[in-house]
Amino acid sequence: MKALGLDLGDASLGVAISDREKKFARGVENFKFTRGETHTALEKVLEYIDKEPIDTIVLGYPINMNGSVGPQAQKAIDFKKRIEKKTEVPVVLYDERLSSTMAKKTMVEAKKKKKQRQKTVDQTAAVIILQNYLDQQLSKE
Repeated sequence: MKALGLDLGDASLGVAISDREKKFARGVENFKFTRGETHTALEKVLEYIDKEPIDTIVLGYPINMNGSVGPQAQKAIDFKKRIEKKTEVPVVLYDERLSSTMAKKTMVEAKKKKKQRQKTVDQTAAVIILQNYLDQQLSKE
């Protein structure tokens, strides 16, 4: 089975997926949607669940640096609830503080042009979120 990693933004959804052994994450898509219309993002998640053997969804949880829940974190909570209403695949909220910053830094180091970085930052963040989650799970074994 595989894990699906998600980074929900205001107008895009970064998507990453693991290998069957859940050791490595790879980016698959940076899905764009109309700002605030997350129903299309939800449909995209359901498409992945239908075509891949997904047993875990890891959704980035952008809590504030002090641990409080701000507007973006609340959007993640709401999105999690909406996914859970449509599927029995468990959704894990994963602390993603600084994942977008790390994604941007990674792409700068890879010498990606600014325009390319802007197009794929959520996908790269999804990879970082999912890989961190996978590494954490492996360390528990």
